Amino acid sequence: MSLAKTVFRSPIHLLAFGFGSGLSPVAPGTVGTLAAIPLYLILSLFPSWFYLLMVFFAFIVGIWICGESAKQLGEHDYGGIVWDEFVGFWITMIAAPSGLLWVIAGFIIFRIFDIWKPWPIYVADHKIHGGLGIMLDDVLAGIYSLMVMQVLAFFLA
Repeated sequence: MSLAKTVFRSPIHLLAFGFGSGLSPVAPGTVGTLAAIPLYLILSLFPSWFYLLMVFFAFIVGIWICGESAKQLGEHDYGGIVWDEFVGFWITMIAAPSGLLWVIAGFIIFRIFDIWKPWPIYVADHKIHGGLGIMLDDVLAGIYSLMVMQVLAFFLA
């Protein structure tokens, strides 16, 4: 069975692959982050406490979803698993000012940290396994990106 058929037939893979965005043959993490934007825009309409609750829930559930998907595929942190990018981007955007330029800034900053993987992101990516390991490096990239976004917002917004 093709990977696309597997992804679209399994709710676990469908979520892990970011509703199919992780099937992109080029830069699935970047495409997955782009796919997270519409859901961010919906989440941003709700009160902050609800946004934070949903991000936390997505992280906790994501540990299982990503771990289970990787296990079923037989490969740790398969490149098409992008639920972690969704959560990392949503963390980046916590308390971000509204507007398209801020969404673009958050996207770019998150992708830089997710690709660059400065300490301790690199360590988490290489030393922690399973669903937690898949999620943690993007959560840390999201936290770094959140800090940069908040500094920018303080000086520019």
